[in-house]
Amino acid sequence: MKQVIDRVVDSILDSGLVEVEVSARHVHLTQEDVEKLFGKGAVLHEKRALSQKGQYLSEERVTIIGPKGRMERVAVLGPVRKATQVELSMSDCFALGVKAPVRESGDLRGAGDIVIEGPEGTLDAKGSVIVARAHVHVPPEVALRLKLQDKERVSVQIISERPVTFDNVVIRVNSEFRFKMHIDFDEANAALVSGFTLGKIIRQERQ
Repeated sequence: MKQVIDRVVDSILDSGLVEVEVSARHVHLTQEDVEKLFGKGAVLHEKRALSQKGQYLSEERVTIIGPKGRMERVAVLGPVRKATQVELSMSDCFALGVKAPVRESGDLRGAGDIVIEGPEGTLDAKGSVIVARAHVHVPPEVALRLKLQDKERVSVQIISERPVTFDNVVIRVNSEFRFKMHIDFDEANAALVSGFTLGKIIRQERQ
């Protein structure tokens, strides 16, 4: 049975197919900001591991506040980071009245402003809001097999009842990654992504 499963997995991989995961709105915090929001000496408590190694959904929740409204019980992901970052969909940004650019995670150039509220304090998180660019996490052995390079841009066709092809998707290669594509809820709704969904990576021809 294991051999059969391995052959199926190999076939899927060789076809350039990747599992598509939907990333809901969430917040990454520095340790300093964790303590501002949850109290001196506070730490994040893991509730559930995420698909990427070492990443987890924490027990902690926050409220985010923009000029037009607020969203409560927003997920905080761990572990802590070097910079506080709020990842929203474009629909979230419209609802909150926040202007945010489409960026890769960690790139906060021109990022939007928002207020984050916790049980023990409030944080004026200027320059922290982005709409995450669709991306594919790729371990090096898979990158080698599929001839993909870090920071390469590809298209990915979502295999669903409403097939949509996303262009300008970023390939991110790291030994800590598991092979998954991440999109936000707006993108998932556009492509009718529900449950286990695959996307086909389409490489651009290099000149």
